[in-house]
Amino acid sequence: MPDHKSGIEHAEVKRIKLFEHYQVPCRLVVRDWNKNLHETANAAGIDDKHLLGMFDFFQEAQEVPAKTIKVNDLDFGLRNLTITEENEKSRYLVKRQNGKLVARVNYDKNADKRVVSTELFDGYNNLYRVDLYDSRGFCSLRQWYTPDNKIGSEEWLTPDGRSVIRTFYKFDIHNKLTKTGWLLRDKNHEVHTFDTLDQFFEYFLNRINEQGKNVFVLDRSLLADGALTRLKRPAYTVLHLHNSQAGDSQDPMHSIVNNNYEYSLANIDSYSAVVSATKRQTDDVIARFKPVAKSFTIPVGIVPDETLRAPQVKEDARTFGKVVAVARIAHEKRLDDLVRAIALVKEEVSEVTLDLYGYADPSNNYQEKRKVVETINELGVNDIVKFKGYTSNIGEVLDKAQIFGLTSRMEGFNLAIMEAISHGVVGVTYDVNYGPNDIVQDEHNGYIVDYGDYQALAQKMIKLFKDKKLMQEFSTNAYSSSERYSNENVWHAWQELLKDANETLKGDVTK
Repeated sequence: MPDHKSGIEHAEVKRIKLFEHYQVPCRLVVRDWNKNLHETANAAGIDDKHLLGMFDFFQEAQEVPAKTIKVNDLDFGLRNLTITEENEKSRYLVKRQNGKLVARVNYDKNADKRVVSTELFDGYNNLYRVDLYDSRGFCSLRQWYTPDNKIGSEEWLTPDGRSVIRTFYKFDIHNKLTKTGWLLRDKNHEVHTFDTLDQFFEYFLNRINEQGKNVFVLDRSLLADGALTRLKRPAYTVLHLHNSQAGDSQDPMHSIVNNNYEYSLANIDSYSAVVSATKRQTDDVIARFKPVAKSFTIPVGIVPDETLRAPQVKEDARTFGKVVAVARIAHEKRLDDLVRAIALVKEEVSEVTLDLYGYADPSNNYQEKRKVVETINELGVNDIVKFKGYTSNIGEVLDKAQIFGLTSRMEGFNLAIMEAISHGVVGVTYDVNYGPNDIVQDEHNGYIVDYGDYQALAQKMIKLFKDKKLMQEFSTNAYSSSERYSNENVWHAWQELLKDANETLKGDVTK
């Protein structure tokens, strides 16, 4: 649950709120440790009772009263220490009377100088340990350093300071320092060892399913695609497809399988059900893989009732010529095509602008963003195409925009364009699987053009900008078409799945 969330995390947050609204017990299960997990989850609207982290579970820290740890609350086991502050580096230096460094204490300057970590040094000025503090105010992770300044081992602590999890580091065949081996001291005094984090997570999933009959929805398939096929007690396991099942989404029947779903689709009948976000994808999965597992179509997006009831923003109140895109700046989003389309629009509509919202994919030294920037420079549209970064206030952005542009190579649904139509923004998209070519209804709430044809995309935008009456008609239709994704309609789809889960798990069924 990172601060900058992808579509999957946004979909999970919406689902949690939907289930909570209909009073169905649910939790977001998180594998990885993150000292700010509760802070970012709470900020996204998920409280602690709806959050189940694996490390929290074994650290006995699922619900911990939050407190703020400051530098004066720390005990270094030494007397007569001096503390000086380095404001520009957001840290304190703790020293002995002879001037030797005892610790560097790093704090969050935006959270009342809350301690986030301490770096501890021995009498010879060697770093020997780093303590990382949970945002709720306790030392959660200790990293022990070797004499050559490498992490040798890590241990996770309970809020009262007991060590319950350890992992160790060794060099692999590529001479890269890698975690190897996990040790767990369970609260029932058993000691368990695991070779990998995946094995550890599988044990955890079996622990939380000890009574059986849970419903597990797998959103990030690589985290537990195998584990959910090996549960020891009965459960209803759901493979949720958040992207195209095919490597080439435009050739779903013949192209190689998307590597993120390779294990899952090869073992598709080991799951209880498969969920796709659109009927088109559901049909393609059935046609290609012929699963015995039940298939359901459930949109990943939900338009809140307050958005559906909000006053409609008329075109005259929007910024004329404003085109927006909300997406990671990544290869699969193909934003350079959208820039090319905008350059063509500018030749006939001088007021056009394009705002790109979203964080850049860091792969290959931000290769994709560099590619988009090169395209902007090549076409001379620096003055009208702007990178706006990540935003959590997308509603305000959409209420000012006229067109949402989408040029992706593949999609699983695309929450952004669903949100756009719910704010009356007209969608203009490639005919790309899956999602945009269902959410956008051609010549009703937007336009769908041939896949890869940015010239046609530009022409549709030009047509809309030059016909204010048509733009208003499509905007009004966009508002009404978003009713498909209301709480009630999406909940009805989930009810069908939960009904099947209840029937499947009825009685003492065993695997």
